[in-house]
Amino acid sequence: MESNYASQRLSVSELSQTLRNISSIHRTRKMTIAQLSEYKLIFEKYGLEGLKDLQLKENNNTISEEMVEKVLSFSFENPSCGSLKLSNMLALQGFNVSPATIQSIFNKNSMTCAYDRILKLEEKAIQENIELTDRQIAIIEKTNPCFRERCNQSSRPGEVLAQDTIYIGNFRFGKIYLQAVVDTYGSYALGFLHSFRTPEYAVALLHNEVIPFYRGKGLAVDGILTDSGREYCGTDTHPFELYLALNDIEHRDNKESCQRQTNGFLDRFKKTALKEFFQKVLKGSYKDIKTLQSDFDNWLIYYNNEQPHRGYRNMGQCPIDTVNQYMV
Repeated sequence: MESNYASQRLSVSELSQTLRNISSIHRTRKMTIAQLSEYKLIFEKYGLEGLKDLQLKENNNTISEEMVEKVLSFSFENPSCGSLKLSNMLALQGFNVSPATIQSIFNKNSMTCAYDRILKLEEKAIQENIELTDRQIAIIEKTNPCFRERCNQSSRPGEVLAQDTIYIGNFRFGKIYLQAVVDTYGSYALGFLHSFRTPEYAVALLHNEVIPFYRGKGLAVDGILTDSGREYCGTDTHPFELYLALNDIEHRDNKESCQRQTNGFLDRFKKTALKEFFQKVLKGSYKDIKTLQSDFDNWLIYYNNEQPHRGYRNMGQCPIDTVNQYMV
């Protein structure tokens, strides 16, 4: 009869020792939600014995360097797979490595969760110029949309800025849109909240925030990349087109992008802004757009000046660092 490992009887002392081991890993390694999920899968399949094995493997360091390289190689080929699935895949190739051991290898190589493993693969591809499969590229681009812009590299801050109108949602004072500009050199971002999707708001962000920032750094804005939205495109007398012409700024269309999609830098900024700011704010707590803009400005300061951007193109640098380093 097949054993039910999760409900296997253990002595009180065995339970106590195993749970202390798990607690120790939790304290010293700051267990993430993703890692806890991996341990739950190990527990369901192997019971507490599997989790005891995790501690023993970490303490005794018995796994060979050859096996570590094998695990890492398999992980780079399948970066979204966790330790349990990777263990099964290795078993099919004739390699018997427990999920606990694989998770230990992940922890020691800063690859604890899928996000870490995917960015590690991206870093390896950039540094070692390895050829990625279509599947690997798709996984990386989904995690880090900036990666799909790797064939359109800007040579300096301000050379090409990507601009878009992002719908945020309905607040008590009406619909809210975010007019966003992101530098394709190092992801420096500026934003302006407004209630209507018109060209005047797109111009306002450029005139009041974007142009002054780059002129203050002694940098020119050469081009603005947008979609074909009505707030950006029209005849020569269109407000946005006219403002760009007056400032000798080239208007570029997203179709020039190598992937012919929405700009990756904008996509990443949109995901970050929604997740880290707009989805956390209490819509009912804001009585007007001015207060919301003030709080968003404070978040932008953190985003640009304090938050490291992992993966392409900043590789761990904050956006402002890419600007300042170019100025040196």
